[in-house]
Amino acid sequence: MTTILVTGGTGTLGRLVTERLRAGGTTEAGGSGAGHEVRVLSRHSRPYAVDLREGTGLAPAVAGVDTVVHCATSPRGGDEQAARHLIEAARRAGVRHLVYISIVGVDQVPLGYYRTKLAVERLVEESGLGWTVLRTTQFHDLVLQVLRSSAKLPAMLLPAGVAAQPIEVTEVAARLAELATGVPAMGVPPAGGWGRVPDMGGPEVRTFPELARAYLRASARRRPLLNVRLAGKAYHGFRAGGHLTPERAVGKVTFEQFLAERFPARS
Repeated sequence: MTTILVTGGTGTLGRLVTERLRAGGTTEAGGSGAGHEVRVLSRHSRPYAVDLREGTGLAPAVAGVDTVVHCATSPRGGDEQAARHLIEAARRAGVRHLVYISIVGVDQVPLGYYRTKLAVERLVEESGLGWTVLRTTQFHDLVLQVLRSSAKLPAMLLPAGVAAQPIEVTEVAARLAELATGVPAMGVPPAGGWGRVPDMGGPEVRTFPELARAYLRASARRRPLLNVRLAGKAYHGFRAGGHLTPERAVGKVTFEQFLAERFPARS
């Protein structure tokens, strides 16, 4: 029986990855994904309640684990320290495969959080483990959160000239589960190859005014839209589309379809 540990397993993505792995399915290699033992690691999830930034309690969590899917993250910081603790514990436990979820554009947009995600990618690459890194565009949920926050004002303030390519989190979870039940994209030397699998982007690149209008229609709200030019290198990176991957628009669920699920009465 394959044992898989999912960090951040109670979060938006990690919870869905855990459910997918426990339910089984088809692996990347073509076999059955059923029969996995899945351990959920988070700060408050028993029996593997671990704060990765501290690293205490990791040894029993990774003991006997074949694959780690690393979904845990925090915009408030500590991701690099957490990754170091996880990688050290995984090496000691003989983990075969480390799967990491990252973001499209972490090497293009000089945003602090993106730089941290890129640094963690480098730690994974240098870990000495078999590894796989998947980058995706932003989830529908995050775009909705941004728009809801903006709609609290009398006018919705939107970043001028910036587009987004939101993707459905369940589709990302399915892909991560597939990768976790397959072989590492970068095998342990002397095997191996390049360990970053093709990016996943949402089905459409949309401007923020288009997304805002879709949200207002779905939620039956009215707000004027105000495009605001911002300063800084990160904003220019977003304007240049460094966070987009139109050539990898593999997602199926559109933002309107996502909204129809969130606002069924309105739809």
